[in-house]
Amino acid sequence: MSTNATEPQLDELNSGQIKRQLGRALRRQKLRALLLIAPLLIFIIVGFINPIASMLLRSVENNIVQETLPRTIEALHDWDSDSDELPPEETFTALAADLQIAIENRSALTFARRMNFEIAGFTTMIRRVQREVRGWDVEADGPFREQMIDMHRGWGEVQTWRAIEAYSSPYTIGYYLAAVDMTMVNGEIESMPDNQSLHIMLFWRTIWMSGLICFLTLLLGYPIAYLLANIKERHANLLLILVLLPFWTSLLVRTSAWKVLLQEQGVINQVLVAIGLVADDARLELINNKLGVIIAMTHILLPFMILPLYSVMKTIPPSYVRAAKSLGANDWTAFWRVYFPQSVPGIGAGAILVFILAVGYYITPELVGGPSGMFISNRIAHQWNVSGNWGLVGALGTIMLLAVLVLYWLYDRIVGIDNVKLG
Repeated sequence: MSTNATEPQLDELNSGQIKRQLGRALRRQKLRALLLIAPLLIFIIVGFINPIASMLLRSVENNIVQETLPRTIEALHDWDSDSDELPPEETFTALAADLQIAIENRSALTFARRMNFEIAGFTTMIRRVQREVRGWDVEADGPFREQMIDMHRGWGEVQTWRAIEAYSSPYTIGYYLAAVDMTMVNGEIESMPDNQSLHIMLFWRTIWMSGLICFLTLLLGYPIAYLLANIKERHANLLLILVLLPFWTSLLVRTSAWKVLLQEQGVINQVLVAIGLVADDARLELINNKLGVIIAMTHILLPFMILPLYSVMKTIPPSYVRAAKSLGANDWTAFWRVYFPQSVPGIGAGAILVFILAVGYYITPELVGGPSGMFISNRIAHQWNVSGNWGLVGALGTIMLLAVLVLYWLYDRIVGIDNVKLG
């Protein structure tokens, strides 16, 4: 009896030890796997997630106004911004005190540049005032309202004070409003004047031109991919090398080459004039416009359409088409009803790849597009390099990111991401 009683206990003990050993082995295996992917994970966090998080923060961050003018912002709380009257004298006194500290801390011009994004000429207002503010005694040299208005009439405009109040919060939607050609300078969200509205037009131009380029690459790339997938291997390898050849040349060099080809005295116009298709005084305008961008980007992005198509077409068994023909289908019916549906995953992969690349292109529209061929990416680069408006850059970048995510979502709902294949 005692022997029979101890056997279940031994079985339970052995089972518990086996489970613990198995658990330790699984933990060691997971730890090794984590260590293997740790470099990639760190790279993704540092090189991808961190910049996106920084962009999102910059697109709403607005603490410079509150930090520079704390007394003024507090005084504006008692001011009715809906009225047409200027703030009381106490607000101008608070502004003088805040500007004295800001000038001493060298933050006045930083504040001025921030507000200059909303009100043109605000930097000039601060520059004129700071010459006098340094020597003021805030308690003895008042009142300051008339003195500041005499130095620059902008201080006597209600719009200036409405803008300061509207952008006094540490976080703002102002950059996103500017990204869609709207503003809240007057305290209410309203559209910008037509002569200042630019971003919506650039967004639409970027989208429709990228879509057109995607369609043209599909139109040109599908026959090439079909040929690659259905000719003899030795010929296919040579053609594939020709398709990949542009990747061996710098993008900047390829774009510069198109600039040489497309200009008024370029190779294309010279040939057309030489063969008599175009008069010498009526040369085609192929550069510094939308047409030049479409031609150059279609050529540059064509391999990104061909390769996914080719990799999918290579997996389609030729016997399917032969079977369709043996059952009475003609060449067109066999292609359209049998071959083409199986190539749709390649079309999807190539289309989404080309479109997303085209949306973010910068160099080609910059060199061959001119003002009429500019993309939203060129505007982002201008705001970053020239204006230094990092908040607007963050807002425009975030909108682009959301647009791409919406594109993925729509594609998943219509086609299905699982159906996208690269071979």
